[in-house]
Amino acid sequence: MPQPAFNKNFELLAAHVTIMEEAGMTQVICTAQAAQAERLHSIIAGINSGQKELDYVLLGLHEGFIDRASQMCCYTDHQIFARYHKYTLHGELKKSERLTMQELGDLKVGDYVVHIDHGIGIFGGLVKQTDNGKPREFIKLIYSDGDVLMVSVHGLHRIARYRGKDAEPPKVYKLGSGTWAKLKQNAKNKVKDIARDLIALYAKRRESKGFAFSPDTYMQHELEASFIYEDTPDQAKTTAAVKADMEQPIPMDRLICGDVGFGKTEIAIRAAFKAVADGKQAGVLVPTTILALQHCKTFARRLKNLPCRVEYLSRFKTPAEIRRILADLQAGKIDILIGTHKLLGKEVKFKDLGLLIVDEEQKFGVSAKEKLRRMRLNVDTLTLTATPIPRTLQFSLIGARDLSIIQTPPPNRQPVTTEVHEFDAEVVQSAIIQELERGGQVFFVHNRIHNIGEMEALVQRLCPHASVVSAHGQMEGSEMERRVMAFINGEYDVLVSTNIVENGIDIPNANTMIVNQAHHFGLSDLHQLRGRVGRSNVKAYCLLLTAPAEVLTREAQQRLRALEQFAELGSGFQIAMQDLDIRGAGNLLGSEQSGFIMDIGFETYQKILNEALAELRQEEALPPPVIPDGQGDAAHAGTAAAGVQGAFVADCIIETDLELLIPDEYVSSSAEKVKLYREIDNLQDEESIARFSAGLADRFGPMPAQARELLGVVRLRQMGIRLGFEKIVIKNGIMVAHFVSSTSSAYYKLPLFGSILHNIGRQAARMRLKQHNKRLSLAVQGVASIEDAKAALQSLTLSTANNEASSTVNFS
Repeated sequence: MPQPAFNKNFELLAAHVTIMEEAGMTQVICTAQAAQAERLHSIIAGINSGQKELDYVLLGLHEGFIDRASQMCCYTDHQIFARYHKYTLHGELKKSERLTMQELGDLKVGDYVVHIDHGIGIFGGLVKQTDNGKPREFIKLIYSDGDVLMVSVHGLHRIARYRGKDAEPPKVYKLGSGTWAKLKQNAKNKVKDIARDLIALYAKRRESKGFAFSPDTYMQHELEASFIYEDTPDQAKTTAAVKADMEQPIPMDRLICGDVGFGKTEIAIRAAFKAVADGKQAGVLVPTTILALQHCKTFARRLKNLPCRVEYLSRFKTPAEIRRILADLQAGKIDILIGTHKLLGKEVKFKDLGLLIVDEEQKFGVSAKEKLRRMRLNVDTLTLTATPIPRTLQFSLIGARDLSIIQTPPPNRQPVTTEVHEFDAEVVQSAIIQELERGGQVFFVHNRIHNIGEMEALVQRLCPHASVVSAHGQMEGSEMERRVMAFINGEYDVLVSTNIVENGIDIPNANTMIVNQAHHFGLSDLHQLRGRVGRSNVKAYCLLLTAPAEVLTREAQQRLRALEQFAELGSGFQIAMQDLDIRGAGNLLGSEQSGFIMDIGFETYQKILNEALAELRQEEALPPPVIPDGQGDAAHAGTAAAGVQGAFVADCIIETDLELLIPDEYVSSSAEKVKLYREIDNLQDEESIARFSAGLADRFGPMPAQARELLGVVRLRQMGIRLGFEKIVIKNGIMVAHFVSSTSSAYYKLPLFGSILHNIGRQAARMRLKQHNKRLSLAVQGVASIEDAKAALQSLTLSTANNEASSTVNFS
């Protein structure tokens, strides 16, 4: 017989479990997620603490059952919580858990690239050459005057696709001229000025005293378990990261980047309730009155069975209502207050604010952001966005702000088909009629209030059988709310409005959007607007109507092309990166929106910034950075791999004459091999190496020896960084490892260096130190493979009773 319907009634579930237990039945609960099993265990244990613990099976079962013949009861979590069951397709490929900037810009022959040591060149593809009688593969880079640089496949992390302001092509450098080195040093000096301010800002935040929230309560588990959809992997990971931040005594400052409809609001609700459960208040700052109303209804619906009062503040409220809300807020009677910029006013006084949630921060003005910056110093802050502006993105990518990316779409969601057309009445008519014939509704965005009535009349003439209504921000608040709510309730077929619908309107039945004069909108605005449709499992369409192509600016054409190109689900982060291309990245803390980053490219700027931060920490004896949760840019991961010694060595360059490649008979496509080489070169830990190896074997079969050795280079480079080697050369059976180049580095005073010296002395038969031009290196005999090299480095870390030997070295 089927599993009974409990309809989220946990007392009923606990009573049924007790009856089945007394009848001698074996009972298990099937759930696809370990986190859900923990929530269920906490909830059931909280209701009936004396009851025997149930067994939990990590299995996505479609339906539960009771089989009295076999004395077996099997429950499913999605039926207990009356939520949708997410099907798992066999053979479905999993997306990478980390979105790296390299994945956003796969290289093509002819692309401009930046080598951090040699400057801007042109990508010439993958070439094979023989070195010391062994075949090897290289990346070909073409420089000025026909100069060619061959880069080993395990040096790909030193190459980045050029990202600057997309106007004229960048200058291609000449190898060995010194021009790039001078430019790089000038850029680093400027970056250091920025970095000093950034470090001060970051340190001020880290030193601020925050509130450490308590671990999750029974009610928190119940709230999360009652979500009618199964959490996506990214959603679950981000939720855990937010709660871990909140439980720290340092104020949280986390940015969540995820497409519209990907579950950011649900994470915000959970965070807000976690604050309320500890007696704190939460503020939710939103850019529009419509979004404030929508969020208030969403929060109230999700928290209706919990001891939490939710209110919202906007111009829709009467003066008397506003006075009552402000008085209750100051008295602590309101737990969560949602509002527009009014929330930042002097008259708004929280009794005990513990969490501030900011939705689409880029929509707020300079003064609002300054108030937010002051509030962030001692209040946990969570920022939600679909398309972060360049400077916000930069802050997160370099670690001044923690970053979580929600890339996984909800189940059954389809991408929005996006088309660009010159304004044509027949195109408008056809799109509206097509949507109405399948029972849907239409958004028509016209961002000019002075003639919005004429546009409403035009739509009515084109579709006389449709019911059309208009709305805009200068209407009386109650009237605008009435019209929008009537459209939400299905009383009208077409809503002609300004971009007030950009945030907050959630209507699963509206699946066609027409944006008039789309060339006047910004890239993130268009992406946000497009996100208002396609919020169910119905195919959605977005038509961008523009002036004739010949009168559009270059940047407008680029924005429209980007919207067409990035129409797939989860493309918000790619669009933000495209915004960097179009607008330029600019100065992190200043007002300029372009600058020296144009000369070196954005990704290289990131690397130089990281180098500058590391140098400044050494120069000014600053503490090492706190490693973020791994969901941001791969540049952070190098520091994570390096550990304590990573502050002294940013990278370890590997040069070798060994046969390290992916054979043609294993992977025949050059483009695919370049992609795999990039993935290999950006692996950061044993878990990612194992995951990559399993995926490669699953796709192409057992790995050949050359490919296994190539993966060994990743481990060797990580070991080199930890031990303080800047470069390792393996040729003709000899390995030469070069220590930190700066003779004044504090590295040479570390116990680690003393231990290395001691272990070198114990192996004098095959190891010896060399010094040339005040550069210290280690030569090791009998290194015929990467495994030999790893074993040699491993032997340098052996702990002995005498490893505290003096580490003094004379560099004279």
